[in-house]
Amino acid sequence: MEGTWERWKNTSLLLTGIGVSNLGAWIYLIALNLIVLEMTGSPLAVSVLYILIPLAAMFTNFWAGTMIDRWNQKNMMIGLDVFRAGLIGILPFLDSLLLIYVLVFGINVASAVFEPASIVYMTKLVPKGDRQRFNALRNFINSCGFILGPSIAGALFMVGSPSLAIFINAAALCISAMIILFLPNLHEQGKISDRIDIHSVIQDWKKILAYSGNHKYITLIYILFGGVTVFMTGLDSLEAAFAIEVLLLDESTYGFLVSIAGAGIIAGSLINAMFAKYLKINMLMGLGVIGTPAGYLFFAFSTDFTTAAIGFFLLTFALSFANTGFLTFYQNNIPVEIMGRFSTIFGLIEAACIILLTLIIGIAAEMMDIRLVYIVGSFLFLGLGLFSNMLVQGKKKRKYYQLNEG
Repeated sequence: MEGTWERWKNTSLLLTGIGVSNLGAWIYLIALNLIVLEMTGSPLAVSVLYILIPLAAMFTNFWAGTMIDRWNQKNMMIGLDVFRAGLIGILPFLDSLLLIYVLVFGINVASAVFEPASIVYMTKLVPKGDRQRFNALRNFINSCGFILGPSIAGALFMVGSPSLAIFINAAALCISAMIILFLPNLHEQGKISDRIDIHSVIQDWKKILAYSGNHKYITLIYILFGGVTVFMTGLDSLEAAFAIEVLLLDESTYGFLVSIAGAGIIAGSLINAMFAKYLKINMLMGLGVIGTPAGYLFFAFSTDFTTAAIGFFLLTFALSFANTGFLTFYQNNIPVEIMGRFSTIFGLIEAACIILLTLIIGIAAEMMDIRLVYIVGSFLFLGLGLFSNMLVQGKKKRKYYQLNEG
């Protein structure tokens, strides 16, 4: 009984820490956009903030996995939260756009390390049989941040300023660090050397590439689901322009459309959490990778708010299944001692593909009709989904999707 209580307490603490941090991140993102827009009056200056995210991932992923797998993940998470809080707290005092970009890049670097470190830690903390439900709850909490963050940011702007919202995010990260402080220390000493240099980074790359060659199916599934993120990011870069210029929605209606997307992922996450024992991982992944591009296609062919809203709800509802299934598959099949290195090395490829596809889609939208570009991109995304579904449903591969054990 004590073990069950301890397990429930630890997972609840971790989910609370994730939720507080995620909610603060949404408030920060909106506030920072407004600060840069007010400072420059340039939408391009704001778009640079988004380009800095994959650039930071590319810069970080060469070496981050080596550090994550060797160091204490709990201490790293606390340190990275405090580091990000410090940099974010400085932002409102800056009047130089270049300095803001430098600090935001540093914040994104810390976030790019925090994410895989937190996944390694939660894989160690949550038993195999509980991971699917935990991942669904994590999706639910993140999606609540997606809904509540902009609302709280709007309320803060009414009573204060974007700078106040920035300080709230810094405080949220400090609270997250304090919550993580109460979690158990799961670091195992002596498994691999703590020494990090260029030689150890090169050896780690060789080790992960050798592992990938020996586990081709797991690696292929990981890459294909990384493709889901790539296509979504590329298509999302056209989302606002499509809604406003093609569907002729005003900004407030578009904001409501985004809220409907948040409702979709909340609904999907709740269903995942409630029926975790009955939903198979490969079924979640298959439904997700077909339903998500289908939602984009529905949006691409929409002519009014109602059909666009259906598309938004469908794509995020399906995405919650894809996210839960894929993360559980990843945690169950990648050895935890190499998880940091595996995800960061392949994350490097993903970040490069995001930048490339976003540029291609942006240039195509400048030269051609936005709807046509969106439709073609959505059909290509659906092709990726159909191929991925075929692979995850293969009867010979069922051993990779066993869940309720341990």
